[in-house]
Amino acid sequence: MSISDNLLKIKESIPEHVALVAVSKTMPASVVHEAYEAGHRLFGENKVQELSAKHPRLPSDIQWHFIGHLQTNKVKYIAPFVHMIESVDSLKLLIEINRQAAKSGRIINCLLQFHIAEEESKFGLNRKEAALMLGDPAMSELNSINIAGVMGMATFTDDMEHVRQEFRNLRNIFDWLKSTYFSDHAAFREISMGMSGDYPVAIEEGATIVRIGSLIFGERQYH
Repeated sequence: MSISDNLLKIKESIPEHVALVAVSKTMPASVVHEAYEAGHRLFGENKVQELSAKHPRLPSDIQWHFIGHLQTNKVKYIAPFVHMIESVDSLKLLIEINRQAAKSGRIINCLLQFHIAEEESKFGLNRKEAALMLGDPAMSELNSINIAGVMGMATFTDDMEHVRQEFRNLRNIFDWLKSTYFSDHAAFREISMGMSGDYPVAIEEGATIVRIGSLIFGERQYH
């Protein structure tokens, strides 16, 4: 099946209110362009260097989501164009995104990444860290960011019931943040969770964004 066929099949399987981020990491710009020609506009990358290289070679109306661990010293390379940074896991990073967004005269959408998986290798906040961050006086000065919701990655396992519990945990975190910190913030509405192997479960548990790569583009081309 072609990339356009894969996209169509997935889009038919997800509700209209769920956004599909086509995760194009390791794929060349030509492959991303094929998905673009099929009508898709939302793409995800997890490495700054790769995203910075692809961006100028592809149409300007693509909405890029950065989904990987982001170091503060690399924010400046993507701040002029990135649509959303899904992987915010510290106040330090949020302050730098705000600074670089202001420099570019932009407001950058951000998701707070939470650690919901068993694997230690995954990044993300816990509830206590999030509460400390959102209660910090520095937050009130961040006018060039829009905190739009939460993101999380489940444990890499075939046990879908285990994965479901992790997704449910993220949904509970979202509800807690919404009622405690963002009750009057209409833009705080996104829950980004679910990938190629588990996105139907994520949608059942409340995902509004799913991040799918290999089901669209085939197996990764690691070099």
